[in-house]
Amino acid sequence: MKALLEAERLVVRRDGHTVLEVPHLAVQRGEVLAAVGPNGAGKTTFFMAAARLLPYQGKLLFDGDRVETLGAIAYRRRLALVMQEPLLFDTSVYRNVDMGLRFRGLPREAVKVRVARWLSRLEIEHLAARSARKISGGEAQRVSLARAFVLEPELLLLDEPFSGLDNATRRRLLGDLRAILLETRTTAIFITHNLNEAIRIASHLAVFLEGRVCQVGTVTEVLDRPATPQIAAFLGTVGAAQMTSG
Repeated sequence: MKALLEAERLVVRRDGHTVLEVPHLAVQRGEVLAAVGPNGAGKTTFFMAAARLLPYQGKLLFDGDRVETLGAIAYRRRLALVMQEPLLFDTSVYRNVDMGLRFRGLPREAVKVRVARWLSRLEIEHLAARSARKISGGEAQRVSLARAFVLEPELLLLDEPFSGLDNATRRRLLGDLRAILLETRTTAIFITHNLNEAIRIASHLAVFLEGRVCQVGTVTEVLDRPATPQIAAFLGTVGAAQMTSG
C-alpha cells in the first residue's frame, strides 16, 4: 500500500552535526502516528522537516511523489500545522479560522459554511467576534485546531499542541481531537513527550531516542515488544512517571 507520507534515510544536520536520522517511517492514509521520545530526541526536528521548514537529506515522499517535485507552496497546501503556541493573528477568532480559506480563493458562502461548522465542532462559536488576543490558552488551541481542520488537510501535523495547558483542559481537548480524527479519518502525526496522550490518540507509535527513530509500529507492538532495552527503559520510565503525575 502506498503511504501518504514516507521518509527514507532522512537526515537533518546542524553546524555539521547530525541531529536527526530516520531510517524509514511511513504513515498510511487515515493513520494517526504519535512521535514519542524525551525532550531533545528529534521529534520537533522531524515535524519541521516533514513540513519543509528545515532542510534535510534523504527522501521524503508524499503520496508517492518526492516532496521537492511538488513545490513548497503546493505541498504545504496539502498540510495543516498545529503548534505548541497557537500563533494567532491579531484579529477576531472568526478571521483567524477563515483566513486560510480566503487565501485559497474559496467562494464566500462556502467559507461561511465551513467556518461555522468548525467553530461549532470545537465549541468556540460564541467566541467568533472576540479578539484572538483576549481568549484563554485552551480556547486559543481550539481556534488553532479549527483553523487547521477547516482546510480539510490531507495530513495534519501537531507539535506538542496541549503541553502548555492545565490537565483538565488538556484531557478535554485531547478527547475532542481524538473524536474529530476518527470522524474525519484525517491522517495525522502527533508529536508528544506524553506517552499517555500518545496511547490515547494514536494507532501507531514512532519512538525517537537521541536524534534517531528507533522503532515504529502499532501501539500494541511497541508497548508489548520494545525493539531494544533502551526503548523498553524509556517506555517504562515515562509511563510510570506520567501515571503518577496524572
